[in-house]
Amino acid sequence: MTDRRPELMTPTRRTVLKSVGAAALLGAGIRHAEGATMTSPDLILTNGRITTLDRARPDAEAVAIKDGRILAAGRADEIMPLAGAGTEVIDLKGRRAIPGLNDSHTHLIRGGLYYNLELRWEGVPSLADALRMLREQARRTPSPQWVRVVGGWSEFQFAERRMPTLDEINAAAPDTPVFILHLYGRALLNRAALRAIGFTRDTPNPPGGVIEHDAAGEPTGLLVAKPSALILYSTLAKGPKLDPEDQANSTRHFMRELNRLGITSVIDAGGGGQNYPDDYQTIQALHRDGQMTVRVAYNLFAQKAGEELADYRRWTGMVKPGEGDAFLRMNGGGENLAWSAADFENFLEPRPDLAPVMEAELESVVRLLAENRWPFRIHATYDESIDRFLTVFERVDRDVPFDGLRFIIDHAETVTQKNIDRIAALGGGIAVQHRMAFQGEYYVDRYGADAAEATPPITRMLEAGVPVGAGTDATRVSSYNPWVALYWLTQGKTLGGLTLTPERNRLDRETALRLWTKGSAWFSGEAGVKGALAPGEYADITVLSDDYFSVSGEAIKDIESVMTVLGGRIVYAAAEFRDRDPVPPPPSPDWSPARTFGGHWRRAEGRPASAINAMALSSACGCADQCGVHGHAHHIAWSTPLPVSDKSRFWGALGCNCFAF
Repeated sequence: MTDRRPELMTPTRRTVLKSVGAAALLGAGIRHAEGATMTSPDLILTNGRITTLDRARPDAEAVAIKDGRILAAGRADEIMPLAGAGTEVIDLKGRRAIPGLNDSHTHLIRGGLYYNLELRWEGVPSLADALRMLREQARRTPSPQWVRVVGGWSEFQFAERRMPTLDEINAAAPDTPVFILHLYGRALLNRAALRAIGFTRDTPNPPGGVIEHDAAGEPTGLLVAKPSALILYSTLAKGPKLDPEDQANSTRHFMRELNRLGITSVIDAGGGGQNYPDDYQTIQALHRDGQMTVRVAYNLFAQKAGEELADYRRWTGMVKPGEGDAFLRMNGGGENLAWSAADFENFLEPRPDLAPVMEAELESVVRLLAENRWPFRIHATYDESIDRFLTVFERVDRDVPFDGLRFIIDHAETVTQKNIDRIAALGGGIAVQHRMAFQGEYYVDRYGADAAEATPPITRMLEAGVPVGAGTDATRVSSYNPWVALYWLTQGKTLGGLTLTPERNRLDRETALRLWTKGSAWFSGEAGVKGALAPGEYADITVLSDDYFSVSGEAIKDIESVMTVLGGRIVYAAAEFRDRDPVPPPPSPDWSPARTFGGHWRRAEGRPASAINAMALSSACGCADQCGVHGHAHHIAWSTPLPVSDKSRFWGALGCNCFAF
């Protein structure tokens, strides 16, 4: 519903201002003194169940927005009288709304450059469906392009509960190069990809990686990280890129996909192959052209072993933390500060021992960053690594006091209480992600179920008073879907349904949501302006498809946004708000997997996205609701995830697939 109200009388406005908090409104630029002219909100969202995460007023029915910020939140009868002639009013129809989600550790900039090139297996319910998608995409992908499945999935999500075989991949795509990344552990390449890359029986294993060979000495197509993921990164980098125009389109569609899931902010942790400033030109151009639909704070990631200090010396002369604005700003150094400090969490392999040279290399970089007041973050999976990193940080702090300089330990799956306390003493924070949801089974196999009960130990971090922000580490090792992360935080399960975390170590839903909003804001130095729907903070709001606070635990991972608001501007809308959706140009190029399959496997009205076209066909044949031949619900077979590649040929016990198809 859209409503534009006439200007109301000053006495009524004074009463409203008093009830919602005059001081807060004054801080937002509203004047309510006798005879003053009051500026009306630009937008009011009303008739909602609004979780503000503002401790002063945690629940509201309506929010008023002015100049991209929250003006006031409260009961509808408090907020609606603020409306003026130019105020747009949107009826939320009782839906739950929350602050926009903020991923404290992801890789949006790099992911955006490749999003339109990648076939997503995230959330796909069966391997049969995944292979069908691969086969279809291979047929439409022109030479010399590849089909790439790059992270975000686990074999335990499939009904078959297994990996694809190389024979299956070669059968699905005999002629088009295929690269399939599985966590940070391995990659599967078909024969066409081996030819395109030039891997032969004579290709040597790179440091830290293995090219598997068959009994005849020929490469099979399996690449194994032992334990370094560099073999996976370097091989993936050999594939063709999109041209600049398509990279811009791709990044817009990746941001839109995040908006669809309720994300309004991220902190980009850099990444291998993400060179500054060259690979930042696309995001900067989108920012310049006003096309940002996600707020991005970015870190700079050292690219080449042995040249890390030179990288940071050069960058400290080029850019400063905080440079930019609320939509794109520089955040500091990391997550890679020194390659000798990288302890990839490949739980298929033993924990790596970092080289003795690590301390000296890391200290030179941290000292430079501290001297230049650069916040920094560091990839740190294991407590053994964290212990050594903190010794370096403490040594630098004695000479160049951190004194409030923000630093972040990323991941921290096995951090101990002793090192949590050391992080707190230095003033650092910990960014956690749901990587265990994708590889918890491997962790349990290697270290045991008891070791997985608090991996990472988030409740202990919070009890110690350490700032904690939640995120995903997407796109390669885990999914960018925040609702899968919130499912893991609150239910303690992997995608395959294995319970890792006992109830005593799980987070309640509000605490988990707070880590994804106000908690993450600390990691970009924006805790005062982001993460709650409080007067003066950014008007970043997500209206949910289902009520996060009341749906079953299993249903959390299927939540989406039906309307995402960024700075008071609607950047995504669906369902009853669809007519407000600012639809971007279609994904390019025209053969892009994103154009056919979209991103994360989604459910629309309880159905997988791949079933929507099938349902349209069933409507066309006149038996969408009930099969006239068999007399039972026709749509069940279409709407139930099953391990079959072509439901048009399936006559299943769960429902009828009418021969009319």
